[in-house]
Amino acid sequence: MTTNFIEATTLWQNRKCLFLCCLVSMANLQYGFDLAAIGALQAMPGFLKVFGYEDPASDMGYAIDSTVQQLITSLLTLGSFVSSLVAGYFSAYFGRRHALWLASSPAHMRGVIVALFAYWVNIGSILGAAVDNETKSIMGRTSYQIPLACLYIVPMMLFVALFFVPESPRWLLHRGDTGAARKAFEQLRGTSYMALRAPSSEGDGEGPSLLEIEWAEMLKGVEEERSQAGGIAAMDMFRGVDLRRTLLCYGMIACQTASGIWFIIGYQTYFFAVSGITRAFEYSIMSTCFGFVGVNIGMYAIRNWVGRRAILMIGAVTVGLCQLASAIAATVNPQTALSTGQVLVAFTALTKFFYNGCVGAASYPVATELVSSRLRAWTVGTATSLGYLLAWLTNFCTPYFINPEHLNWGARYGYIWFGSNVASLIFFFFFIPEMKGRSLEELDEMFGAKVGAREFKGYQCLIGEAARIDAANAEAKNIRDA
Repeated sequence: MTTNFIEATTLWQNRKCLFLCCLVSMANLQYGFDLAAIGALQAMPGFLKVFGYEDPASDMGYAIDSTVQQLITSLLTLGSFVSSLVAGYFSAYFGRRHALWLASSPAHMRGVIVALFAYWVNIGSILGAAVDNETKSIMGRTSYQIPLACLYIVPMMLFVALFFVPESPRWLLHRGDTGAARKAFEQLRGTSYMALRAPSSEGDGEGPSLLEIEWAEMLKGVEEERSQAGGIAAMDMFRGVDLRRTLLCYGMIACQTASGIWFIIGYQTYFFAVSGITRAFEYSIMSTCFGFVGVNIGMYAIRNWVGRRAILMIGAVTVGLCQLASAIAATVNPQTALSTGQVLVAFTALTKFFYNGCVGAASYPVATELVSSRLRAWTVGTATSLGYLLAWLTNFCTPYFINPEHLNWGARYGYIWFGSNVASLIFFFFFIPEMKGRSLEELDEMFGAKVGAREFKGYQCLIGEAARIDAANAEAKNIRDA
């Protein structure tokens, strides 16, 4: 009953936590802007005039060497790989303000909050594509210097905003600072949420407050993790039940790359241009807007319609079919640029819609829920590094597949991504458990009990009821002391 009651709490009652999480996750706007703006430079005549070479046979009048493409696109993800690799060390010792939405959100809203990653990335991508579209006709260095200058805006905003964001309560508990953890927890929840009370277990009145129940559950979870901890935290990722959780997290992040999204992010505008599509920049903006619509629908679906596992499988099927459709069109009509280009634009837009609405919206909530709270910074950090390493590999290899001077596959490159999406579908079906509505402490209990992936949905956890009893006892003690 308590879980159902908590799930019924409104967005407004959790408004402070949601606002702070939204504020912190705005950092991903920078990430989306960076990817879209830098990726599209390869199709900008002013940029190609400086870093490319004249090519009368090209529709753009210029071309770019594949090696330069590899450096531009792959070094972006290589830098992300390095930063993600050290993120676990940094947040473990200096705090998780930058990862607040991973560490202290209400269980029933965690999917939506973590999906803000995809939400802000898409907004940033739209802005990046729009800025490039406005500067594409400038023949000279200013054409790419303006988009690069815009990259300073978001960091300055976040520099100020983070002074008003409290630290993660779970991180503070793991550091042994219970008083500061309680204070941060109350700051995150806000007064409107603190006033809510669960119904009594007997159904004859009000039970303990939701705040006390969550706090007691958090304390129990941290205490249980401490009792199971052994040695260096980074090595615990590969011990006991945490090994399973680590491998699932790594697999989940790898499935993002398997969708083919990094190919589209890195080379979309250029790919349109070399495919003979004359309005490559405008169509890139359109497909990115489709992705933004998709992530909004996906966030709503995660909260109200389907679970994480189902939406991931839907994403693998739809994204794989979109990639297959583009490949088939290029195979059937390789010489018909107009019809093939129209199909390419349409299915690229649909790929972004279904990826962002399904895989993109659910992958990070799932990846962060799969690991234990104590090891989250380490495991998610290294998993994200793996994702960027695979993204780097994709961006490094793509020019050889699509460019006319190499394999010249063009849109037939989609056959590879169709196959990798089939592999992702198999992984989601057999190995990913359904974790919707579960608290992080409940997930710790289920993984500790070695519950099978198919059995997660109906499993009855004990920690919730124990936390409810502790919360009621704590409130009674506070009343007596007063």
